[in-house]
Amino acid sequence: MKLNIVAFLLLATVYTLSAQPSSTVDQGMMMQIGDEKMAEADYYNALDWYNRAYKEQKKKDNKLRFKIAKLHFTLRDYAKAAKWFARTVKSDRSGELPEALFYLALAQKYNGNYPDALNSFETYLGVSKDKDLQARSQLEIDGIKMAMKMQQDKALRIKNAGKNVNSKFSEFAPKFVGDALYYSSMKAKKPIVLDGKEGEYYAKIYRATGEGKDKRKGFEETEPLDEAINRKGYNTGNAAFSEDGSKMFFTRSELAGNVLGTSEIYMAEKSGSSFAKAVKLTGPNGDWIAKHPAPGELYGKEVLFFVSNMDGGKGGDDIYYCTSNGDGTYGLPINLGDDINTPFDEETPFYRDGKLWFSSNGYLSMGGLDIYSSTWNGSNWSKPENLGPGYNSSVDDFGFFVDSKGYKGALVSNRPSINSLKSKTCCDDIFIATVEPVAVDIIALVFDAKDKKPLPGATAQIFEMDGQKFGKADSKTNPKANNFNFLLDLEKAYTIIVNAKGYYPDTLTFNTVGIKKSKTLNQKMYLKAMPPPEPETVTVYINEPIRLNNIYYDYDDDKILPDAEEDLTILLGLMQKYPDMVIELSSHTDSRGSRTYNQKLSQRRAQSAANWLIAKGIATERIKPVGYGESQILNKCTNGVHCTDEEHRFNRRTEFKIIAGPKEIKIPKIVKKDVTGKKKGEK
Repeated sequence: MKLNIVAFLLLATVYTLSAQPSSTVDQGMMMQIGDEKMAEADYYNALDWYNRAYKEQKKKDNKLRFKIAKLHFTLRDYAKAAKWFARTVKSDRSGELPEALFYLALAQKYNGNYPDALNSFETYLGVSKDKDLQARSQLEIDGIKMAMKMQQDKALRIKNAGKNVNSKFSEFAPKFVGDALYYSSMKAKKPIVLDGKEGEYYAKIYRATGEGKDKRKGFEETEPLDEAINRKGYNTGNAAFSEDGSKMFFTRSELAGNVLGTSEIYMAEKSGSSFAKAVKLTGPNGDWIAKHPAPGELYGKEVLFFVSNMDGGKGGDDIYYCTSNGDGTYGLPINLGDDINTPFDEETPFYRDGKLWFSSNGYLSMGGLDIYSSTWNGSNWSKPENLGPGYNSSVDDFGFFVDSKGYKGALVSNRPSINSLKSKTCCDDIFIATVEPVAVDIIALVFDAKDKKPLPGATAQIFEMDGQKFGKADSKTNPKANNFNFLLDLEKAYTIIVNAKGYYPDTLTFNTVGIKKSKTLNQKMYLKAMPPPEPETVTVYINEPIRLNNIYYDYDDDKILPDAEEDLTILLGLMQKYPDMVIELSSHTDSRGSRTYNQKLSQRRAQSAANWLIAKGIATERIKPVGYGESQILNKCTNGVHCTDEEHRFNRRTEFKIIAGPKEIKIPKIVKKDVTGKKKGEK
């Protein structure tokens, strides 16, 4: 299986105008147009037509539901994809679409819902007969288990490059040359409509400067390179530079719908403050896709790494290299082999000082494409190592770059963004990665202040302080343990507030001012338990009947039901608290049925309640059970009067009143439970 990553190639959402308004198109035609758009790789419009057809269906077609789910997945709207796959799985009673469960698991993983994804993959393994997807599922399971154990490097900081670089569409291929950031983007201000008119609807390479002047915006100035590089009619991108910055390698490509049709690698040399006219390279280009150039060195010679789908590879997109001939030409492509390439996709290589970084979905991963590194020892590549959280997320992460000092770099990710055009994960943004030479974190441990035992289930919030004002915040809840870990910035003041249910919060203030060496701050926080709330009470006076709200009986029966024991337990406690108190315990019925029958039934019920108390140790002479039958109706519902069952129910009750002993007592308020309907024909 080859995972199809749309928006990874050009990375813009393009709409085409349909020739016919939907009001004149029947369901069959909608499906036909959708199929045509799919064949053209015009996925957004295919999804639109399939959605229209689905809405018209009286009996929903599960295969169409699956198509819609897969399109949402292809377009990287993983939240919607998970919902549609879940509906498909639920409706697939005959087991026609076992793949839906596999894709549901993938969507759950990309949404960061690792526990559900793990369960779905394991369920799929139990029903699947597809050996390829079984192998893929096991790889995903192992990747999820790895991701759940990994911790982010406490020295790593990842931040969005800002709105002057990142648009609502996708940006990709970031590279720093000095203080300037080169990257690629379409930079459209609004959704593009291809309606036959000419327009500049192409990706270009941009140069951004002024980072750090305004922390909210990131970079200040950004502008496209001139037409010597950004040639009209082509999507230009994937810039990479020689070590001294004198040569720029990049691609010019054309799209077929939403996927890459052609792509070739060019090189331009520096000329003053810009670059000279580009030339197409021999060696890496041919009757195949050639993309993601990356200059490097192997066997003591200059080489150019790149990515291609040429025949003879390991499967999917593979990483190749060509050796420089020293005259601007390159030798034949050579596959990096099984040390790096898998049957799936390897993308965006970057080489520096004997180390290769690249992205792949063929190894254990946190999401889709993850970033890996491998070191060259002169004859072989080391086993690729996952860079871990921060660099990687539950979605796609690629396009990694790091400077020569190893402290600053960049990457591309479609992790959720508030600035994306279609969905939170549709489009790629550039993120700046920095590693603090001095790394500081804090581990806060939460305890019960009284017994000093660990207190699981607390929530900790950490705030960056600006004087007395609360600034940027982070929050974590730990349901199973009492520890919290937060990464800290240098020269900052912080406040941590810890809360737990039933406890007063505890607050800690501290700062990282003056810290010169990496360290972990350890802090214990003790929460004081709140006193239990005082029970609500009512005052009861002698000879005042008090209704026991929750005592019911099965039809024509006098046995005490479990719900009744709650009220009788309260009454038992009062009898024990006031040893001289004597009560009348009475039972009442409604007016339906004969008076004689109701009288006998109520007497038996009153006696049954009295027997419960006597069995608990209350003296018989302290309880007078009385059955009043229907003699004390509290509303209009006497014999012959039409009433609803709810009105009759008001008269069916059990009561007690003090007939000797204390003149008044306080008792807990007896709350009536929400009981709907009669229990087993209750009378």
